[in-house]
Amino acid sequence: MSGKLELLNKLAAERILVMDGAMGTMIQKRKLQEADYRGERFKDWPSDLKGNNDLLVLTNPDVIADIHAAFLEAGADIIETDTFNGTSISMADYDMQALAREINVEGARLARRVADEWTARTPDKPRFVAGSVGPTNKTLSVSPDVNNPGFREVNFDDVVAAYEEQVDGLIDGGVDIILIETVFDTLNAKAAIFATENVFEARGTRLPIMLSCTVTDMSGRNLSGQTVEAFWYSVRHAKPFTIGLNCAFGAEHLRPHAVTLSAIADARIAIYPNAGLPNEMGEYDETPEVTGGHLKEWAEEGLLNIVGGCCGTTPEHIAAIAKAVEGVAPRKVPKHKPAMRLSGIDPITIINAAE
Repeated sequence: MSGKLELLNKLAAERILVMDGAMGTMIQKRKLQEADYRGERFKDWPSDLKGNNDLLVLTNPDVIADIHAAFLEAGADIIETDTFNGTSISMADYDMQALAREINVEGARLARRVADEWTARTPDKPRFVAGSVGPTNKTLSVSPDVNNPGFREVNFDDVVAAYEEQVDGLIDGGVDIILIETVFDTLNAKAAIFATENVFEARGTRLPIMLSCTVTDMSGRNLSGQTVEAFWYSVRHAKPFTIGLNCAFGAEHLRPHAVTLSAIADARIAIYPNAGLPNEMGEYDETPEVTGGHLKEWAEEGLLNIVGGCCGTTPEHIAAIAKAVEGVAPRKVPKHKPAMRLSGIDPITIINAAE
């Protein structure tokens, strides 16, 4: 794995790397029905399963393999496993918490196989697999009961245990990267980081970690109230391969927060925005040309190391993005002077006035 990490570092220094687009959007385009999710194995399952996209790695793997391949053909260097909701906490919505580990192992194996097939076709363009670790459907920082601010549906140890199971399964399945993404609650992210480090220590191995926050309003705060800068200070100790932003808005509205993060982070920047803002039907209308145009400007301004797409982005969007950033130099990672950098919901930086 060290050789793979060296190769990833080498490529990231040479050019802007491209991630894939929206797995959920591509699954929705297939218009799958309940039977497609159930397959033969779960045909008598007592709960409705339509919408459990991660389950498809077990019941309809060809659909997921085709989506992976479409994004790789479009120019993606990195594809994400179909495991965004693959924790026992999220799988409990379908009474499938016992399947969490299997889903992660098989989701990783599936993406690994397709990525390796494309690497064999284009050995000059090796492909990588990022294990997608979503935020779960619970929050550690905010009570779901307005009448009881201290109430939580889960505790920190519960979330850590769920993430340990997921990350261990992803590594068994052969991922190259652990991607902790769509972070709306920084405490959930801290649980994911802690769990990942525990798994690394137990296995005697280490993979690069990518961290990606999602802001929930135009002011640039996540759901737990932190600004982008405060979020970075909260997770900087993890020494991630990349820090970044995804989902939330399209590139146009996400740009100010990317500028802020790029200026302060002494790590690579990975950005994968939605295809604009959703319309009144919840669909995304921004064309690949518009998305690619926005991100070309970002690249030329020196904001990007890795770029891709989130909700609404298709292989056509990824092809446009890949073309837009081709030949543009990656952002140079800055070096900042040592300082005490603290964070609550806002950041505090304490410097030595004598320096």
